[in-house]
Amino acid sequence: MKKRFSGNDSAFKNVFTILTQEENNNPSHSAFTLLLVDDNEEILDFLKDDLEEKYIVLTATNGREALRQLEEHIIHLIICDIMMPGMDGLEFCDLVKSNFELSHIPIVLLTAKNTLQSKIEGLDAGADAYIEKPFSPEHLNAQVSSLLSNRMKLKDYFAKSPLTHIKTMAHTKMDEQFLEKLQQLIEANLSNTLLDVEFLAQNLNMSRPTLYRKIKSISDLSPNEMINLTRLKKAAALISQEHHHMNEISETVGYSSLTQFGRNFHKQFGMTPTEYAKKISG
Repeated sequence: MKKRFSGNDSAFKNVFTILTQEENNNPSHSAFTLLLVDDNEEILDFLKDDLEEKYIVLTATNGREALRQLEEHIIHLIICDIMMPGMDGLEFCDLVKSNFELSHIPIVLLTAKNTLQSKIEGLDAGADAYIEKPFSPEHLNAQVSSLLSNRMKLKDYFAKSPLTHIKTMAHTKMDEQFLEKLQQLIEANLSNTLLDVEFLAQNLNMSRPTLYRKIKSISDLSPNEMINLTRLKKAAALISQEHHHMNEISETVGYSSLTQFGRNFHKQFGMTPTEYAKKISG
């Protein structure tokens, strides 16, 4: 029977499970940054030692400190204890999920409470997962991996599928509204030579760093990459209508060269515009 961690066991570090060679060599994990929030530094050390074998791990001992970390770093997932002095985990979770700049970040809440009401409170605060103490490190690792992997699959599907809508990457209503507004702004300015990160930031009333963090966190793309992908997806939509010439489509989405358009389209979707036209026409 596997030992479980309750937070008060002096020998808790012996519960580590040796990661398989495949997990250790998985390059996708090392690109993720986790934020651990707990007022118990012993628990923080335990979790950090376990998780940093696969992830970049930052820590905070209270909600205020965690918010400062979120201002300075791109965080992909938060693990937060509920029982903390001052700002507790529920308040922190609700604050993050109601913040436009942070709402996309998945949150795993840890708690010693095992009542149905406490679970409902956690989910109402916007938590993406809820794990009771005592918990096994394997369970926590599996939950973290599942949340991150599922989001990466959605990002990859959006990037590789010509007609997949941008809102498929949204996990909150706030993010869905932001992504749709972003797409509409880009599509309305495809022929604008001033269309760049600065233009987007000004028109969305955001600072460049904030816009970069938001787009990068949701889509794994830089703002410039998002602009280019939006051009190509618009082109795919026009091709699917089957009554536009390739030269016309290329110019409409902001390419001065048909060759460059074809090259970028092939690089993004794995087929040329002509091949895509043949594919959708049956």
